[in-house]
Amino acid sequence: MKGELFDSTIPFGEPELLKASAYRRYLDELEVDTGSGRTSAHLSQLSPSLQADLWRHEQHAGGYEIVEAVAACIRHSSRVTIHLQCAERVVPLTVFPQERLVHCPMNLGELIERHLSQLHVMHLEPAMLRPPGDAAHELVGEARLYHPLTPLLWALAMRGPRRELLPEIAGPAVYRVSPALDLGALPISGALRAAIDRLHHQAISLSGLAAWPAFDRERAVRLLNALYLQAGLIVSRSHPDAVRESWFGI
Repeated sequence: MKGELFDSTIPFGEPELLKASAYRRYLDELEVDTGSGRTSAHLSQLSPSLQADLWRHEQHAGGYEIVEAVAACIRHSSRVTIHLQCAERVVPLTVFPQERLVHCPMNLGELIERHLSQLHVMHLEPAMLRPPGDAAHELVGEARLYHPLTPLLWALAMRGPRRELLPEIAGPAVYRVSPALDLGALPISGALRAAIDRLHHQAISLSGLAAWPAFDRERAVRLLNALYLQAGLIVSRSHPDAVRESWFGI
């Protein structure tokens, strides 16, 4: 995804972005104050269902990536601010699932183009910010800092650090693209566009998709994750090909 998809905001490293070291000390104080482990201190303000979802990721992998955190916010339709360590600074990324918006106090194009592989989730909390047009106008940020969520989700899946299927779509299954999915706003072309068009009409397993021209397993995984985050992936576990994959342990 190109940086021009997002309007320019503040330059990276401006004083508006907290230092990661200072924010880490704040989190350490939270841990002491609560008398609990780091995980519960980080998630204690979130809804019980979202806590449970994120806790599952943390127990499985010892933490969670930005893709998992954003996906959980969308699944639970929760407005959440995800504090990301980006080099020596902290970027608070606020996700508005229902409005399909994201708020970011730095140049979102720069965040994606230069820092995506280095982003580390430090903390999640319920969003204090409100989306544009909210009645609590004093809590609405500057209009220029809000961006469409769709391009960010696509970039996180296609170019982020995660190289495995999200747990919600992993396991023996075949996949197809929903007829209602509209990806017209995204810069998709070539083999990727051809694969998506084919998936509109054909259900395929992960191993089958990985064998398509210009694909391998990682690219197939990233595409399926990206389509899932766009609410455009149909997952079938009863399809004969899915059963066959389960039988042979593929």
